[in-house]
Order: sequence, then structure tokens, then C-alpha cells
Amino acid sequence: MKCFPVPDTRNIDLGVSVGTRLTIRLPDDFHHHCRDGLKTKTVLQHACLRVGRCLMMPNTNPPITTTEMALEYKQHILRSMPDDQNYPNFEPLMVLYLTDKTKAEEITKAHAAGIVGVKFYPAGATTNSDFGVTDIQNCYGALRELDRLNMMLCIHSEVTHADIFEREPIFIEEIMKPLADDFPNLKMTMEHISTMDAVDYVLSASNNIKASITCHHLLYNRNDMLVGGIKPHLYCLPILKSESHRQALVKAAISGSPKFFLGTDSAPHSRDAKESCCGCAGVFTAHALLELYTETFDKHGQLSKLEDFCSSFGADHYGLPRNTATLTLEKTSWKVPMSYDFGDDLYLRGLRAGEEIKWKLVEEETGNKKKPKLDQQSV
Repeated sequence: MKCFPVPDTRNIDLGVSVGTRLTIRLPDDFHHHCRDGLKTKTVLQHACLRVGRCLMMPNTNPPITTTEMALEYKQHILRSMPDDQNYPNFEPLMVLYLTDKTKAEEITKAHAAGIVGVKFYPAGATTNSDFGVTDIQNCYGALRELDRLNMMLCIHSEVTHADIFEREPIFIEEIMKPLADDFPNLKMTMEHISTMDAVDYVLSASNNIKASITCHHLLYNRNDMLVGGIKPHLYCLPILKSESHRQALVKAAISGSPKFFLGTDSAPHSRDAKESCCGCAGVFTAHALLELYTETFDKHGQLSKLEDFCSSFGADHYGLPRNTATLTLEKTSWKVPMSYDFGDDLYLRGLRAGEEIKWKLVEEETGNKKKPKLDQQSV
């Protein structure tokens, strides 16, 4: 890998004029954390407005390792939906947490119950991943059944033994390429890719291997997190990389390639857990996920590619029908509140807290609920 200094192009704006409206099919989020307990309801009030299907991550405490646990968690999510409105198009999609001990029989049972896949966390790679996989070959029996049933392997694509900025490229060489050779037809998603190496690999890989990209990896680089003081609310895993990697991700997202699609990895943590001497990894974006993606596509003059990235390519990869409901955004600035409720008398800080976002949802034209009450302050 060769990384060269490149100019920061974020001041270049090819966007449309203020007041422009854009209607697209309802997006899906193929990587979302809605936590558990009372926290779930506070997270869902943001996600339900903006997406149809929502792939719920299983790294809860304890992790979702069995079909019964996944179904119970799904019911918890459905019981935690906001009370004041109906969300006819919102659907939580469930995956199991893969471990060294996951059996093929569990995969068979999960498939029969409507679970769409499993999540491969290398042990210790991220939040609540201590029960993850120590050697992927320990899971080959489960993966063969996953392959047979045409289910998805969702992958946190980082090793744990390397420098934090090099973990994704090393994962590709040491784990991803051998895995793809051993399972040439298994559907795989490299989630929240963060490097030009991952972009290049996914583009070169067979069509069963695709990738999700977060809005924060499209908008920010490691200088944003570190220069002028540490910004704990930009700390995530995979960690933000250099500007050259960010630009590669943007190029991939706006290219129109069906290899890349929306997956927010919106990961809420309370403010005290983030703003501490050992802060948690995760960026909360559910409060403005679609608005933030739209900013990136707009400023590069590629709004025509937004719908496929958000609403088509992920559904196609998962073998799901594209949504028929729509929502509308308008290029009107609003100011993000400094904090949001997080249950249990806790609060969390969303991305761009106290700052402006240039796009907002149009309340009366949001297809996922009638007359949504958005906490957006126009400026």
C-alpha cells in the first residue's frame, strides 16, 4: 500500500441550490446498533423515520448467539418502537453473532426463523467483541451451511494484532482473501470499509463480495479527530484514516457501482462513556443519517446516484425487494441539538452536535410514517 499526501477537497461544492427537493425510495440501513433495555426506544425514534429495513447488530451484552436470542431481541425492538406513530415500512433484520462454537445446525434453525445471516467479529476487534472468532477456520462448518442456504456473512474486517491504522489492509491479506478462495460463492459484506485498500479489493473481488460505507467515513478523516484536540465523538472502529483513504471511499460511494451501499454503523454511547479517559468507539448518526449521506453526494454533483446507494444496492445484495415507499429531502439547513435522550437518565451526542447540516427531511412527505415530528431546528 502506498499513501501519498493529497489535497483536502472538502471545500469544493458542486451542490444544488438551497431549497431544492429530492424524493427517493425509502433507504435501508444494513448496519445499525439500537442497543438494549430502555436505550432501544430512544435510538429507534431516529432510525424509524429514515429507513425501511434495518440490520440490527448482535454485539449486545450478552451477544445474540442463538436463534432464540435473535427472535427475542427482535421482539424487544418491535416493543420499543415509538408510541405516537405507526411505522408500516420499518422492519428489523436480524443476524447471529458468530463464535468459534457456532454450529451448522444453528444456522439451519436461524434460516428457518427468517434470520438473514451472521456477523463475524474477530475477537477483541470492537465493542462487545470478546466472544468473537479467534480463528475463522473454526467456523467453517457453520459457513458451509450459510453458503448452502444463501445467507449473508457480515464482516468486521480488521485484525487485532497490527497497528490500528493498518488493521483493515492486513485483514484483507490474511483472512479475507483465503476466505474468499475457500468460499467462492458465499455472500459476504465487508462492513464499514475505511481504506482505499478495501475499495480496491471489493472492486476486484467476485460479485458475491460487496461493502457498506458509513457517512462519517465519507465526511471525516483522522485529522478531524486529532488535530486541535481529541474529538471523542469522532472516535470509531474502524478508526478514521487519512484524507487519501476518505477520498477513495467517496469516489466509491458516488461511482454508481453496485458493489457499495449504505451501512451507517450508527453506534450510540452515552456522553459520559465517550467523554472519558477510556472512551468508547462509535459515532452516533441515526439522527441525521440520510441527511449526512446526501451532503456528500450533493457536494460532488452526484445526487442522481444517491438513491441506488441508499435504497437499491444493499437490498439487491441481500436478495430483498426494493422498497416502494419514498421520502423527500430539502436542501435547508438545520442545527443539530447538543444532546439526545438515551434512556436511564443518560444522554448522547450526535454527529455535528451544535452544528449545521445542509439537508433535512420534509415532514409531510416522509413515507415511513405520517407527519413525523422531527427534532430539527432550521437556521
